[in-house]
Amino acid sequence: MPTDKAAPIKIISDNRKSRFLYEILETYEAGIELVGTEVKSIRAGRVNLQDGYGIIRNGEAWLLNVHISPYQATGEYFNHDPRRTRKLLLHKKEINKLIGLLEQQGLTLVPLKMYFKKGRVKISLGVGKGKKLHDKRETLKRRQDERDMARALKRY
Repeated sequence: MPTDKAAPIKIISDNRKSRFLYEILETYEAGIELVGTEVKSIRAGRVNLQDGYGIIRNGEAWLLNVHISPYQATGEYFNHDPRRTRKLLLHKKEINKLIGLLEQQGLTLVPLKMYFKKGRVKISLGVGKGKKLHDKRETLKRRQDERDMARALKRY
């Protein structure tokens, strides 16, 4: 009998800076179209989501500027370009909704996490609005206040 247990998720890469730079409004889970050496490199944890972003072009979602290092155990012939444009696998309804958010409201598609789910590489994408400098300062101040309160409560 099949059980409805949550699929085990193994996080490979986390873009922690994205939550500081953007106010994330919605998140989406997407698959990525990869070649074999990219999957091997991802399993080794050699991924950098820092400068990556997503776009919608011709009714398809694409992930740009995400660095997946070349796989070291094979020769150059079978390897891939580290910063190549990769297709995101989303449903048509999700892509149409993203078109409305990205083009009309001027929001950005930012990769948040890359992980394995049921043996497949998935990426968590956030639709976000860029924070201004005063918003970033406010976030830092709020975090510091929360730390101070936690420390004070821990003492007593």
